[in-house]
Amino acid sequence: MDHGPAVVLGEDKASRRKQKLGVKMFILYSLVYAAFVAIGVIDYKLMGKIVLGNLNLAVVYGFGLIIFAILLGLIYNWRCTKFENEMNKEEQS
Repeated sequence: MDHGPAVVLGEDKASRRKQKLGVKMFILYSLVYAAFVAIGVIDYKLMGKIVLGNLNLAVVYGFGLIIFAILLGLIYNWRCTKFENEMNKEEQS
């Protein structure tokens, strides 16, 4: 009992733009993460400094990295959807 494909897949005309955006966001996140690692290696005592409530820099920065990654993912999804809609609109015109 073959129902066929659920979605008709075609050429992704926005793939180049999505790829460039993904690479830029990856580099941005890598730099922020590298700064976290550098602080831990160069001045590990700084990671123990209390910065927010009773939380030290390591905990705040760590959770910040997680939240930043989630935000980047949401932004990436939003921008890629916009790219695809723009390309599909151009194709239909």
